Amino acid sequence: MSPIALPTQHAAVLHGAKDLHFEERTLWPPHQGQAQVAVMATGLCGSDLHYYAHGRNGDFVVQAPLVLGHEAAGIVTAVGPGVKHLVPGQRVAIEAGIMCNNCSYCAKGRYNLCKNMRFCSSAKTFPHADGTLQERMNHPAHVLHPLPDNLTFEQAALAEPLSVLIHASRRADFTPASNSTVLVFGVGAIGLLACALAKSYGATRVVAIDINQSRLDFALRNGFAQQVYCLPVSDRAKTTEEQLRRAKENISAALAEFNMPDGFDLVFECTGAEPCIQMSIHAAVTGGKVMLVGMGSRNVTLPLSAAATREVDILGSFRYAHTYPTALALLASGKLPNIEKIITHRFSLKDTARAFELLARGRDDEGRMVLKVMVGSQ
Repeated sequence: MSPIALPTQHAAVLHGAKDLHFEERTLWPPHQGQAQVAVMATGLCGSDLHYYAHGRNGDFVVQAPLVLGHEAAGIVTAVGPGVKHLVPGQRVAIEAGIMCNNCSYCAKGRYNLCKNMRFCSSAKTFPHADGTLQERMNHPAHVLHPLPDNLTFEQAALAEPLSVLIHASRRADFTPASNSTVLVFGVGAIGLLACALAKSYGATRVVAIDINQSRLDFALRNGFAQQVYCLPVSDRAKTTEEQLRRAKENISAALAEFNMPDGFDLVFECTGAEPCIQMSIHAAVTGGKVMLVGMGSRNVTLPLSAAATREVDILGSFRYAHTYPTALALLASGKLPNIEKIITHRFSLKDTARAFELLARGRDDEGRMVLKVMVGSQ
């Protein structure tokens, strides 16, 4: 029997810290329940950057060559046996988490906490599941979501980070009926999406805090936040007591500037930085909520009594579950004005290493700030 020559495709493959190869790989046909997708756009995320820069993301170490990328959309090119709801030529968003649909968390609809979750581009499980920084990928059809006709592939790629905020909002019981005031710490891509979502939900005030004035200017200029405050940068506090005192003083000054001395109904903490997490507790109104979205500091000293005695709920949030259809509909609705301005730079797949280097620098050669970097198929 003569061997059949299988087609090939290209992928950006991470072999270790800052060791990214543009490789040719065999393209296998999709299995039962899978569809093959030509990936058209992938947004780069902070976790991807950690893997690229350090060969690890927290405890998760790259143990074998890994394709990064998990914010993506593309076109179905083939479907495997048993796939009924997708056809070749259909445009889809790729939900990167493959849940087991078999555990107690999946049964409860909280599949983001699935014990057997395989998340494409994460080194948490071994063998690793490859991500979307490749020309084509086979993926379970049940986590491919058809795109509204008026959505671009790049906008659809934003459904992944937007899903993080939709899930966080559900955890905080924040809805369009809430009539809430909202404060966002950190106006990178995730913080800007938090602002945009809050505005689309009709929040009565949406304000933002950061240490980067140009990011705050961007948020204000493009209507993401109604008011912003730039935190003063100071030397590290010598003691824990000093750090906690400073956090309280800094947030008091910010709340005075916002003319909201009692604080905000909901605080989205999108930095993961210890001082901001400390400030967020004081920034919440009595009976309010702090939503921890940012990843960063592992062990944090908190003014817990200030939360407990004022009944400030501190909530954690991890990825998302059952959010993609909502995210795609919201992106297509026009209720997130200027959302595509979050995408500041674009690269082709073969230039993925350059894309990561730019994301790490934070500014391009012309001095323009970097928010969301998109990698295309060409």
